[in-house]
Amino acid sequence: MSEEKKQEAITPTEGNTSEVPAGKESATDAPATTSTRDDRRGGARGGNDKRNPRRPRRSGRQGERPRQEFEQKIISIRRVTRVMAGGRRFSFSVAMVLGDKKGKVGVGIGKAGDTQLAIEKAMRDAKKNMIVVPMNKDSHIPHDVHVKYASSEVMIMPAPGRGLVAGSSVRTVLEHAGVKDVTAKIFSRSKNKLNNARAAIEALKQLKA
Repeated sequence: MSEEKKQEAITPTEGNTSEVPAGKESATDAPATTSTRDDRRGGARGGNDKRNPRRPRRSGRQGERPRQEFEQKIISIRRVTRVMAGGRRFSFSVAMVLGDKKGKVGVGIGKAGDTQLAIEKAMRDAKKNMIVVPMNKDSHIPHDVHVKYASSEVMIMPAPGRGLVAGSSVRTVLEHAGVKDVTAKIFSRSKNKLNNARAAIEALKQLKA
């Protein structure tokens, strides 16, 4: 066979095309199937969203919590044990300072078998025993005061420009009362935070505008 006839046998003619059987497609005509992240989740978010309709969606920015009227701080929490005929009984004692930092402050104590219940009782007791501190427009107290309560002895003095200089629970009481530029001194050696806080309350009670 000559070379020209060999080339004609190898190269197909224009009329002869390779036919594909019905129902079968070539590999090039088949659509590319790629498993994307949206397909695994059940489609794009804008289309087929398969989230639980009962579960509410979280908004991007949650609403801010309403500010409480009084700020609170626990100064002492103790576990108290009572020995009874049937054995020991445990309870919790919580001492708390409550104030609005605008002149109102109170100290309360609560006792209960549960810590949360004791805190609620202390909060109610502090609100019931709340006092109003006489201050000027700059939140300064008018004069010095010296008080002895139980085993605690406290002295509070105005100190313009020095800020709040105090320690122990006396500082907590003055902070929640909103008093500024004062110096407090504890003369006793008592480490009882509840007595020190109540001594500070008694000292603030004796202030006169």
